[in-house]
Amino acid sequence: MRDLNEKATQAKDKKAVLGPDIDLDAFTADPVAHSYVEDLTKLPEKDRKRILQSGVDASEEGRSGTYFQKDTAIVHADSHQKGLEVLPIKQALKECDWTKDYYWKLVSVDADKYTARAELNLHDGYVIRALPGSKIIYPVQACLYIDKENLSQYVHNLIIAEEDSELHVITGCATSPNLKKGLHVGISEFFVKKNAKLSFTMIHNWAEEMMVRPRSVGMVEEGGLFLNNYICMKPVKSLQMYPTTHLVGKGAVSRFYSLLVGSPGSELDVGGRIFLKSEDARAEITARAISNGGRIISRGDLIGEVPGVKAHLECRGLLLKGGLIHAIPELRGLVDGVEMSHEAAVGKIAQEEILYLMSRGLSEQEATATIVRGFLSVDIPGLPAQLKAEIDHAVEMSEKEMM
Repeated sequence: MRDLNEKATQAKDKKAVLGPDIDLDAFTADPVAHSYVEDLTKLPEKDRKRILQSGVDASEEGRSGTYFQKDTAIVHADSHQKGLEVLPIKQALKECDWTKDYYWKLVSVDADKYTARAELNLHDGYVIRALPGSKIIYPVQACLYIDKENLSQYVHNLIIAEEDSELHVITGCATSPNLKKGLHVGISEFFVKKNAKLSFTMIHNWAEEMMVRPRSVGMVEEGGLFLNNYICMKPVKSLQMYPTTHLVGKGAVSRFYSLLVGSPGSELDVGGRIFLKSEDARAEITARAISNGGRIISRGDLIGEVPGVKAHLECRGLLLKGGLIHAIPELRGLVDGVEMSHEAAVGKIAQEEILYLMSRGLSEQEATATIVRGFLSVDIPGLPAQLKAEIDHAVEMSEKEMM
């Protein structure tokens, strides 16, 4: 894995990145005490409503397990299905020797100052693992929640789908309604073993002055499938993330899907990179971005390293109320025999489309909302119906606020 380590999280190519360099010492990283909660429905109503907007249901209905971290403390962690492990990472590192085989194996601790600080100031994070052959159909939900003003939250997550397993994860990152400013640094490492299937859906619901720096790398073995879905439609001050996946086994597949809305004052630099390293590997990156007055860089990078791989990149941007969208699609074929393509488009809603819908009886606002809804409708193959419903709900709620 060390070779991956050196390549996977090298600093981005020397291109302009959006968003400020963050003074980490301007935030407090001191531990914040919270009591463990056996029944999440006993959480304050304001917290339950807030996390529900990020796909995390305090009732745990239709969930196979839950991890909930508030500030720096573990509030809840459990599994409801045989073959599924859900543990705080600090506990796992102490009690499970196998955890050390995965910890900091894909992400490099010295990739940048954020990864280094996450190691030095680790608060916690989760380990979610589907054991060999287990089918975890109902989603596991994980919530990383910030309630303390001006806190820097440092977490490290391991998500492991063992051989022939199936695992679906919803992770909702959110802040309390009263919080204005904070920093979240999240390290995530994904391991998809032979013939395993992992879908990981991240829904962000931050405060307007939040600074967010996720750092993640995945590895997919022979016959494995990794779906990585990202949704950020609420205001955030600065978000910078560039997840990377390595397809190292024959027939490995990875698909990235992202839905972004840039609100006034928001700066989003979001992308994805997939290395196709083995025969018959397949990759797809699909991004939808709407600027509602914010600034968005949407990146995509596909690297074909062996003959016979196939990959496609699609990035579409929609300008509603000014702002900026900068699409940067990249394809790199390093050998003969790769099949790779991309398409990118940035524009605005055509007036004739609005007029047509208005002629059918819709108001101008209803017509615009209908077009936006269609634009954000992305078919993500391989998701269970319940998980697709969660994504549709998140899009619907954001669309109402945007309009």
